Amino acid sequence: MKEEILLKRRAVYFIVTMGIVSLFADITYEGARSITGPFFAVLGATGAVVGIVSGFGEWIGYAFRLLFGYAADKTGKYWTLIFVGYAINVLAVPLLALAGNWEVAAALIIIERFGKAIRSPSKDAILSYAAKPIGRGWGFGIHEAMDQIGAVIGPLLMALVLYYKEGYQFGFALLLIPAILTLLVLFFGWRLLPNPVEMEKIDPKIAIQGLSRPYWIYVAGLCFVAAGFVDFPLIAFHFKKSDVFNPTLIPILYAVAMGVAGLSSLVMGKVFDAKGISVIFVVTAFTAFSAGFVFLGGFYAAIMGMLLWGIGLGAQESIMRAFVANLVGLNKRATAYGMLNIWFGSAWLAGSIILGLLYDVNVTYLVIFSVGIQIAALPFFYSLTKGST
Repeated sequence: MKEEILLKRRAVYFIVTMGIVSLFADITYEGARSITGPFFAVLGATGAVVGIVSGFGEWIGYAFRLLFGYAADKTGKYWTLIFVGYAINVLAVPLLALAGNWEVAAALIIIERFGKAIRSPSKDAILSYAAKPIGRGWGFGIHEAMDQIGAVIGPLLMALVLYYKEGYQFGFALLLIPAILTLLVLFFGWRLLPNPVEMEKIDPKIAIQGLSRPYWIYVAGLCFVAAGFVDFPLIAFHFKKSDVFNPTLIPILYAVAMGVAGLSSLVMGKVFDAKGISVIFVVTAFTAFSAGFVFLGGFYAAIMGMLLWGIGLGAQESIMRAFVANLVGLNKRATAYGMLNIWFGSAWLAGSIILGLLYDVNVTYLVIFSVGIQIAALPFFYSLTKGST
């Protein structure tokens, strides 16, 4: 009993430490993300450009995860990949201060996403190991909640920069501070738990299980969610172009959505540990309608849409990741996360391109596509409710 308590305490310490890493990282790149849409507008980009760049950046951020997930499982160099990935991920952001045209800004956004591709499978794998003693839904929920604290602080910081009329370049440069803090705390996390796999006792039901049929059904469902989920740069672009919000309020609204994502991930994590994938089914059914509120409504409808959008994002970053560990054994965990993400990212890219093009044609078409294709994910999730929990 005492050993179990100590194991749980160690798990919490590590998850919280990695949560602080994500907190500072999110201040960095989510702060930047909250203003890249308007920044692109200032640089003369179109809605299609914003949709394609953000979508391609997300695709890069997902597509290469298979390669680096496979490398992590084969070599066991989880921490090496995490350090390299985070360094590229966070240090590319302050360089946006030097971007004089949208092409340079686009390149830096893609580089930043590439860094995330390097570190994400290894980070997700070690979190799944560490969270096993306390429940994966709860563990990922704690991590995501702390992650979203940073995602709230970053946009609010950018809102202050814009309020005092310091300009977008100054805001990007300021983000060098949390970028450095990210790497410092990451070093402490490595020292705390250099071998996270020791935290997970082998479950005989999935010990040798690889990428099974339920896993692929789950991946298919998540691809539909990804294709219809509108990335925030396009939402911010719409808010600025349609004057739904004052430009200074746009990063604040993003911060609120991030706060909702963090809080909802804690609740969803606890319920997920008790109810399993049925939680994912219910959340998807509700959040699929966020685009309708965001793009077709006025001020208050847009706020409601962003709240739903935040819940959907929180689910993607917590319980949707946690469920993978219920389907795949230890020796394939990082590979499974990498494989999931290459499909998820490809669907995100295709969806973002379509959404960007539809926006320039007719915003109603965008909403129909976004809502419809996410609803199409529900049969896949439902088919798994009677199997895994």
